[in-house]
Amino acid sequence: MCTISLHRLTGVLAVTVLLGVGPLASASTPKFQPLHAPATGEQHPGKFIWADLFTTDPVAATKFYSGLFGWTANIIDQKGKAYTVFSNGSHPVAGLAPRNTANKQRPSRWIGYIAVTDIKAALLPVAPAGGQVRAPARNFPDRGIQAIITDHEGSPIGLMQSASGDSLDTDADPGDWNWFELYARDPKAATVFYTSVFNYAAPADDRTERKNDYLLTIGGFARAGIAPLPDRADAQPGWLGVVRVANLDEALTRVTTLGGEILVPPRATAYESRFAIISDPTGGTIGLVEYEDKTNHVIRP
Repeated sequence: MCTISLHRLTGVLAVTVLLGVGPLASASTPKFQPLHAPATGEQHPGKFIWADLFTTDPVAATKFYSGLFGWTANIIDQKGKAYTVFSNGSHPVAGLAPRNTANKQRPSRWIGYIAVTDIKAALLPVAPAGGQVRAPARNFPDRGIQAIITDHEGSPIGLMQSASGDSLDTDADPGDWNWFELYARDPKAATVFYTSVFNYAAPADDRTERKNDYLLTIGGFARAGIAPLPDRADAQPGWLGVVRVANLDEALTRVTTLGGEILVPPRATAYESRFAIISDPTGGTIGLVEYEDKTNHVIRP
């Protein structure tokens, strides 16, 4: 994912070979592939470097995202469970993990992963800051070590110590993650949690009129944002990942054709960009952004 900020967002947040549509999934492979081959040799703690979709309907979700973004799906057998790695062109970009099917009504959820250099040390301040470790650190050969926590408001977020280094700080291509935004009941309290756990700075985002919008910055880059939860009875705190697309209107047409839903229609945002929020047929929610001048703009606070 690149280090590009959008204008403050105003909304919330197996297998195609069997379906005969979209890019075909490859044969099963025995283990995870590295995030980068060759290894980058780069470390960018605080950067979002991966995302997993947890869903009870892997087939429907794979059909949707392969059709929407052109992602290819590679199925990996993990102790009898099929984990799918999505690639955007030649590089892995996201994963799909099956959920227990006991509760089919439970919507899918995307979880982004923040890069850390020492995952055991990174987990130590989680509980004192009011969060919980929900999935303890686990080593996946070639992939790296990862864990999942929830913050002080219960929003899940992943941590990953990549075995092959972190992605370069370059512009996101269409089909790559472009930004992550946290919608919080108390944005100021959220800055306390994330600065304590991930060593971010959290300056106010002075590009907006609201006084409770923040950027999460580290190493000279803005890595994510925090915004107030929309004032709706059904609004729940959580992270929203945003994927860059080449043409937003065409992407939204594919969303509806593939059975998804447009939750927040297109609107103009900063840097001559247009933004929308959609959900897939299984309930997973993401944002889409198109840059009309075809370039991004790095924020260096």
